[in-house]
Amino acid sequence: MRHRVKGKILDRKKEPREMMLKNLASSVLIYEKVKTTEAKAKAVRTLVERAITTSKKGDLNARRKLIATLPQKMAVKKAMEVLGKRYEERNGGYTRMVKLGVRPGDGAEIVQIELV
Repeated sequence: MRHRVKGKILDRKKEPREMMLKNLASSVLIYEKVKTTEAKAKAVRTLVERAITTSKKGDLNARRKLIATLPQKMAVKKAMEVLGKRYEERNGGYTRMVKLGVRPGDGAEIVQIELV
């Protein structure tokens, strides 16, 4: 059975998990690289890829979809004006994950997710 196989739970309830991932996606779009755990990076990668693909269209409907998805206005602005134009020739694969080692406190795998 395929029950509850869709995504990672990340030890949080639904609303806090979704908000955390939206904020992390906004940070990746604004700063273009963020250090986080491997599980969070794998979960946020799809949000970032979808946001950049949506921003490549460049129309009002795409902007409204991004506003509904991303909480920071700066992330929407940068995605529409900078990243959409940068990646218009590229068909997916906008992010890269670089392993940095383990966190000393709990041994969690730390990675840097960055835009290619």
